Amino acid sequence: MKFLYILLALLGGMMAGIQAPINGSLGKKIGSVEGAFTSFFVGTLFLAFLVLFFGKGQITHLFQVPKWNLLGGLLGAIFVTFAILSVPNIGVALTIFAAIIGQMVISIIIDHFGLFGVQKIPMNVKRLLGLGLMLAALFFIYRGSVSSS
Repeated sequence: MKFLYILLALLGGMMAGIQAPINGSLGKKIGSVEGAFTSFFVGTLFLAFLVLFFGKGQITHLFQVPKWNLLGGLLGAIFVTFAILSVPNIGVALTIFAAIIGQMVISIIIDHFGLFGVQKIPMNVKRLLGLGLMLAALFFIYRGSVSSS
């Protein structure tokens, strides 16, 4: 069963990789903030359709959740805006990989301390080594991008 979720995460990451150049192109044509707004607006329409036809009818519980639970949308909008700004300047691969490393750094911290109610998974040498290798890969992807421009 875990394999299914790994596959879903992999596919989600691929979609983010495709989303970045599409949004980058949109941002160059209509403006970065306008591109982020448009991207989220189209996503909101899609999600409204899903809630309407496939939702479980629990949207009214929204008013009972802790207010910090609502920050996800804000953080997603900031992420998309930063990606729209970055892609035209440093390329898709460097933007996405740097974003993934940022996600890994904060994810390891969240896991280690069990923040936001997630299961605690302590920092260890293997996780630290994996992160170090990712940083090395970022360096080489960056150097490869610089030499080709």
